[in-house]
Amino acid sequence: MSVTGEIDLYTAPRLQSELISTLSAGQVRLIVDMSGVDFCDSTGMNVLLAAHRYAREHGGEFQLASPGSATRKVLQVTGLESVFTVLDDPVRATRSQR
Repeated sequence: MSVTGEIDLYTAPRLQSELISTLSAGQVRLIVDMSGVDFCDSTGMNVLLAAHRYAREHGGEFQLASPGSATRKVLQVTGLESVFTVLDDPVRATRSQR
């Protein structure tokens, strides 16, 4: 799944709906390509964290790929970089799961 633009108070509910819908449909491994995300606030991080938790509770994996420098900094500062699996190349990761 690719995410673009800003993830904030206004866009987070839609992202949450899409993530949970995808995970509920039986997606075992979900890689979220973050390369197009310009901004992600705490609301967005909470949505990603909730999706990560949901995936784990249902026997799946939830990974972030190619976060931009601003998003990566938020992950580092909050300590979430150690919670999420962060991939540098979503294309290679997708191919390796086949």
